[in-house]
Parts: sequence; C-alpha cells; structure tokens
Amino acid sequence: MSVLKCEDISFSFGNRIILEDASFVMNKGEHIALIGLNGEGKSTFIKVITGELSPDSGRIEWAKYTTTGYLDQYTSLEAGKTIRDVLRSAFDEMYKLENQMNSLYENMANMSDDEMNKAMEEAGEIASTLESAGFYSIDSTVEEVANGLGLGDIGLDHDVSNLSGGQRSKVLLTKLILEKPMILILDEPTNFLDEEQINWLTNYLINYENAFLLVSHDIPFLNKVTNVTYHMEDGNLTRYAGNYDDYMRMYEIEKRNQNIAYEKQQKEIKDLKEFIAKNKARVATTDLAKSRQRRLDKMEIIDKAKEVIKPTFKFKECGASGKFVFVADNLVIGYNTPLSKPISFTIERGQKVAIKGANGIGKSTLLKTLLGELKPISGTCTQDYNIHYGYFKQEEEYDKVSALDEVWNMYPAMTNAEVRGALASCGLTREKIESLMIVLSGGEAAKVRLCKIMLKECNTLVLDEPTNHLDVYAKESLKEALKAFKGTIVLVCHEPEFYSDIVTNVFNAEEWTTKIL
Repeated sequence: MSVLKCEDISFSFGNRIILEDASFVMNKGEHIALIGLNGEGKSTFIKVITGELSPDSGRIEWAKYTTTGYLDQYTSLEAGKTIRDVLRSAFDEMYKLENQMNSLYENMANMSDDEMNKAMEEAGEIASTLESAGFYSIDSTVEEVANGLGLGDIGLDHDVSNLSGGQRSKVLLTKLILEKPMILILDEPTNFLDEEQINWLTNYLINYENAFLLVSHDIPFLNKVTNVTYHMEDGNLTRYAGNYDDYMRMYEIEKRNQNIAYEKQQKEIKDLKEFIAKNKARVATTDLAKSRQRRLDKMEIIDKAKEVIKPTFKFKECGASGKFVFVADNLVIGYNTPLSKPISFTIERGQKVAIKGANGIGKSTLLKTLLGELKPISGTCTQDYNIHYGYFKQEEEYDKVSALDEVWNMYPAMTNAEVRGALASCGLTREKIESLMIVLSGGEAAKVRLCKIMLKECNTLVLDEPTNHLDVYAKESLKEALKAFKGTIVLVCHEPEFYSDIVTNVFNAEEWTTKIL
C-alpha cells in the first residue's frame, strides 16, 4: 500500500530543470534514502512533496489521514522560548484535549443529569486517550529523547534564540521525533550529531515502524537504516531495492551495460553509414542503401553513461612553520564560563590531529582560541610565528554575492577565468558559479569555502566539520587532498571512517570538558 505517490512531476527554477517527469512511490513501512550529488535538487524535491513548493506539472497524492513530520535544515525557532517549550509543543494536540476535558469538568455543576452523564462519558474517553498516548509522562519522555540527542548537555531551559545552527537542528529533530508522525522526512539529520547521538538516531530509525524519507551523505548511516534507495540525477528519480551499497552495485552494472550497448550501437551506426555511402549511388544496390537509411532513421539512439564530474581538491603549500605549531599550557577555553578544565598539549609541524567528542563541549571554541580569535579564560595558547593557515568554519553567513564574487573578492588579482577554473575544479557548474551563495545547497557552499582555502598558500589547515553536507565524491577528494598535504592539520570531525587513515593523533575533547556527559 502506497502512502505517497508522485507521477510525472516537473519543476524548474528559471532555465534550470530540477525535476522532469519524475515519479516516486513510498510504500507503507519503507525506509527510503534519497541520494544524489550536491545541487541535484534533493531538498527541492522534499519541498515539492511537502507542499512548500508547487510543481509545474504532475500529480502528488498522499494517503488519507497521513501525518508527516519534516526536518528542514533551515527552519527557524521563535525567540524567547526555551528548548523545553519547543519540545513540549510537540504535544499541543494533547494539551488541547486536556483543556477540553477540564472544561467539561468545570461546567458539570450547571448541567442536567443527562448532560452530566454525557460529559462524564466524553471526559472519560479523553482521559483514556491521553493515558494511552503517554500524556501523563510527557516530561520524562521529553527528557529521555532530548538526552539521547544531546540536548540535556545544553540545558532544556536554554533560550532557543541563543542556539547555534547545529543545536537548533537538534531541537527540531527532537521535536519531530516526539511528535511521532506517520511519515518522517529528514534532510541531513546527522550533520550536527556526534557519534553517540548518531548511534541513538540509528537505533531509533532501524526500529521505526512507519515509513521515512531520508536525505544524507553519511553512507554508513544510510546502509544501516534504509531498505529502498532513490537516486536523483538530471531531473530523474530512479528506484533501487536495498540500501546504499545495494544501489551502488546495481548502478555500476547499469552503467556498464549501457556503455556496452552504446559501443555496440555506435559500431552498427558506423557500418550502416559506410554501407549507405558506398551503395546509394549504384543502381543495383540503391534499394539496399535506402533500406539501411530507413533503419538508421528509426534507430533509438543510446547515450553513453554519464560520467560523474568529481571535484578535485588540492591545497597549496608554502614554507614550513617552526617545530611547535600550537602550544597550550594550562589552557581554559570558553566565553563567559569555562568549557574546559586546564589542558596542556603541543601540536608539532606535520602532525595531523583529529578532535572528536560530543557536540557543545568546546571543540569549535578550542579552534578559535588556537587561532587567536578568542581569548582564553586562563592559561596560555601560542602559535608559531611562521604559521600560514587556512580555516574552514563550521558555519558561515553570506552576503548577497555570487559564488564567483565570493572567491574573487578574496583574490582580486586573479582573472575571471582563473576564479571560474578554480571553482569548476571543486565540482561547481557554470550555473552554480554564477548563482548567489544564499541559494546554493549546503554542499555547494562548502565547496566554495574549500576553494577559497585551496587558493591560499598554507602550511597549516584548521578545519571544523568540513565533511558536513559534502557528497560522497567530494568527501573522497577531500580525504585524498588531506592525505597529500605535507603541512599540519587540525580537524574537528565526527566521522572516524573519514579521518582514521589521515591523522597521526586523536584528541578526545570529552576528556577535558567541564560538562557532564
């Protein structure tokens, strides 16, 4: 039984076709991965099926009485509310029922015996409904799920207006899970979760009885939780049974078979054209030549399988720094209050260090302190005098400038062609290069930011969650670039499968945090 059916959906932005006669089916209980390269339009497709955008043509049909919950990467939260307020709002319908029940009890004094009996019966039904739905244990449920996704570390009485983008995403995800919709739609839910929280979400989704649609570039995560894969490419959606690895096996076979058919047909076309050219002028063979021409005219041309344009990341290197790149001595980091115990360490030239640990315990704060953007609360932090670093921030805001100008403004001596070439090597098409930064996907914006670092001569790279939003090919290229870089690397990352064969040292931030984990 299908809970969602899309037929011949088309959608365009200006001259760009996002969907072209695309079809999609979600059946009851299916756990679907929606995959594709950065910028293919996965988030746009979700906005179309949820009604946020209207398709140019086609039909979208949800099953009757279906409730959906959508985790958008960019949803905002109302200032002045606490995390607890937002999470409790997941149960608004239950609170309305409770108010209705209380109102019945309050008005019983003015009712006749018949009216009171009916009111008692209705109030009893509401109470039974609330009890079976777990209404009387809402607070413990809120805390259980919130702690599972790391919100307890932030504090449920924290004002949501003061949250980072990652913390905001966690709040929205937690609220969505508490709402228990019939269909979950999740757009990059693991981007701001640490390993423990990803494990919690993984177990939750594995055991999720209803259907969900999931956009993610986290391949191990997809392999564990999904059983159907839709591949989005050139405006089309292709369905595959199984998880990501199953899809890849079938996709590679399809491409190989298509290329074999293409080569066979090209040889046939060549032979037909040669026969026609030799025989069309001869009276004895002209009918044969015409027959071959008709066959050629009716032939349905097979295209060669599309080659994926993979980004090529490569970092420029400059003269070596001194031996001790960063030295921390009894360093305590934080803003108004300490986020760490006193910590001491030395990062030497050529070391590649990964910093891991739960979100919100100060990893980004440590990077800013190492680079001198934040003053330590106490202790000292020194950097080598000859350090030349490239810094990838976890989050950035953009003015209304194009990707081209975002890079060109930083490197005005470069020519237009040079900037375009640099962005193209990072996997951006001409259309994306000319687009505003604020309309690019998260992965495309990350490629622009990496491009700016690549154009700078560095002996040190400081990277804060650079793999968030990147597609599988971009991750692979970035990994190879970091392996090849001969300078020093300090990397914050939650993906051991990404950094394990890159780094020489791993710092666990949980060992020095002041927060209770």
